[in-house]
Amino acid sequence: MPAANQPRRLAAALAVLLAAAAGCAPQDDTDAAKSTGGPAAPAHACAKGRLATRAPGKLTVGTDKPAYAPWFQDDDPAGGKGFESAVAYAVAGRLGYDRSDVLWQTVPFNSAVAPGAKKFDFDINQVSISDERRRAVDFSSGYYDVRQAVVALKDSPAAGATDVAGLRHARLGAQVGTTSLDVVNDVIKPDRPAAVFQKNDFAKTALKNGQVDAIVVDLPTAFYITSAEVPEAKIVGQFEAKGAAAERFGLVLDRGSRITGCVSDAVDSLRRDGTLARLEKKWLSEAADAPVIK
Repeated sequence: MPAANQPRRLAAALAVLLAAAAGCAPQDDTDAAKSTGGPAAPAHACAKGRLATRAPGKLTVGTDKPAYAPWFQDDDPAGGKGFESAVAYAVAGRLGYDRSDVLWQTVPFNSAVAPGAKKFDFDINQVSISDERRRAVDFSSGYYDVRQAVVALKDSPAAGATDVAGLRHARLGAQVGTTSLDVVNDVIKPDRPAAVFQKNDFAKTALKNGQVDAIVVDLPTAFYITSAEVPEAKIVGQFEAKGAAAERFGLVLDRGSRITGCVSDAVDSLRRDGTLARLEKKWLSEAADAPVIK
């Protein structure tokens, strides 16, 4: 190499190295990144309607089938009716996508939370956020705080209870090792030991057969039981979620998805401006007639 060209070539090489270093510089954390545990998305990555989605200009949303009420209505996720359908479209709107830009995919629950590439941009299917699941998928910020509820046969004395005292004489049941059983023992404190079951399926069978007056389950399970499995039962009421570690549902994304931060930002904005609360009141509290038990 001629000596005269060496300084020029060295300067060019140094410029390339400096540019690469600048491109790898760490970004400041955002609230969205902290909520999901993933890297913050650059501002330009969240440009309205221009996310790095599976289909350019479209947002693909997954959920299971059948799609049960009150999360969806008429087994039609795309209908916009039901809490989760409404939430999905609200998130899409915050991300800059019109309703016509949202594509729905049928995705079994287990497939949504299993490791591996996904065929959706995000999935909405009553999936509780947990550290174990985070090993396989990303989660958005929580869009729904899960509560425990009491389900009783409509002709049971427990069906008319309006407070904890009205449940203390009932024959109650719950699944072993669950927060549902904790509510029975620590909140209701019945005057007889609760019936304990290995699975909620066994608890539901005991309820249907009249072996217990009521069972305690999480509110989403209560919705499903009364709408699809034990129609002769009703939701007596729900308990308020308490504590910083309250159980929440989150939108599921592919592990390391480039849009996790953007989706979390959208969910956070819906929570801040009261949209999530309004949708919950419209589609869940009113649809299930589930007053708060105190």
